[in-house]
Amino acid sequence: MKALKEKMITCIGKVSSNKFLLTLRDAFVLVSALPLIAGFATMISSVFLDPNGIIFGEQGLHLGALFSGSQEAFLQSGFAGGLLTAQDIFARFTQGTISINGLLICIAFAYILSKRYYRKNKEPIITVFYALAAFFICIPWSFTTMIDGNEVAVEGIANSSYLGISGIFSALLISGITVWIYNTLLNKGFKIKMPASVPPAVAKSFESLIPGTLTISVFILATVLCVQFTGRTIPEEMLNMLQEPALAISKTGAFAFFSQFTWSLFMWLGIHPSSIWGAIFGMTWDIAANENVAGLAHNLYSTMFMNFSTIAAGTFALAPVLALLFFSKSTHSKSVSKVAVMPAVFNISEPITFGLPIVLNPVYLIPFVIVQPLCFYLAVFMTKIGFIPIVCNNVPWTVPPIISGILFTGTITGGIAQLINLAVATAVYIPFVKIADRLDAKKEEQRMEKEAEKELKREEKEKVKEVLGGKI
Repeated sequence: MKALKEKMITCIGKVSSNKFLLTLRDAFVLVSALPLIAGFATMISSVFLDPNGIIFGEQGLHLGALFSGSQEAFLQSGFAGGLLTAQDIFARFTQGTISINGLLICIAFAYILSKRYYRKNKEPIITVFYALAAFFICIPWSFTTMIDGNEVAVEGIANSSYLGISGIFSALLISGITVWIYNTLLNKGFKIKMPASVPPAVAKSFESLIPGTLTISVFILATVLCVQFTGRTIPEEMLNMLQEPALAISKTGAFAFFSQFTWSLFMWLGIHPSSIWGAIFGMTWDIAANENVAGLAHNLYSTMFMNFSTIAAGTFALAPVLALLFFSKSTHSKSVSKVAVMPAVFNISEPITFGLPIVLNPVYLIPFVIVQPLCFYLAVFMTKIGFIPIVCNNVPWTVPPIISGILFTGTITGGIAQLINLAVATAVYIPFVKIADRLDAKKEEQRMEKEAEKELKREEKEKVKEVLGGKI
């Protein structure tokens, strides 16, 4: 087991420290603030401003009917109209964030990739400019739309859907290839050298002309050939060939189970799971979550659902702390849990996972690994029977349990679901807490026996010294 554990740690450590995967993950992390803002706005809109939501609707606190006498009268009131106007205003947050997510990924990935792999390039922002140019060359500049019930072809205008979720895969590929071609040509000497008297900023711009022109030409040629042979642009073809199959796989139960099982297993091994799954979720479940927030789909599996059912439900941090606080007899365990309880309320697990520790602790391997998929599928079951709706609100995972459940789902039942998951997770930990107590008691007993033996030997040695007059 020790040899197997060391091999697993070595293998997973190499994967988690891979420079390209880290670059990919950091690009998604860098732009994650904007979708989170959209999530906040959507949450406020759906929870607090929706006339049929948890505050004013019949499925919530019934405040609308309370104010106006009936729900129908409330929906016809000026106050309800004001709420709808406010919802339209909050929808603009989505238009400025999730709607340009693909464009943001293109910028972030090109910049980070250039800085990490091509350190000789002192102006990585120029690479970003060419990546953007290549991206706009490749996206479709025509589309069809419905106007007054008629399908109308629009020419000469960029299809904005490829600036957002639909363009993420192509944005990564285009920006990555742009960085590689441009920097390779630059390092090979394909540049215009300006006299020393020319200002550095001007000189850098002229240096980029030849490699930049050649790089853009490659994408123009690729776009022409792709349209000629497939009838679609590169992003359209990529969406058809890569993104849709990947998203289809991520919607399966097998993908969900594997991700949830290995998430906690990696953490038990001391490897932060986001270093492995961050990039994968960025291209699958994050897209599904953004589609839910934008109202484009109702995907069951998403990063929002994972956060709602496991991390924000306290199963990762608060559950072991509660089990230790109320059921452990170990002084050490209780001391650690008292320190860890406040961070655990906000779903921060490091104080308990590394302080107890749970990491690489064989006693807590089973509960730590099985609790996350167990609670995840409990939430799946509750969703499928209609107890809770599909999670469409993006809430920070640091919001305390029960409160976050209400905000994630826009219903009180979401908080109840999290409470159930937290109770189940805590119950799973209890037997192992007691096992740990017995092992600690046994270790303490053995320690006391050794101390007693040492004391007995010391006393015997003193007696011998007394008999022999201090000579041995």
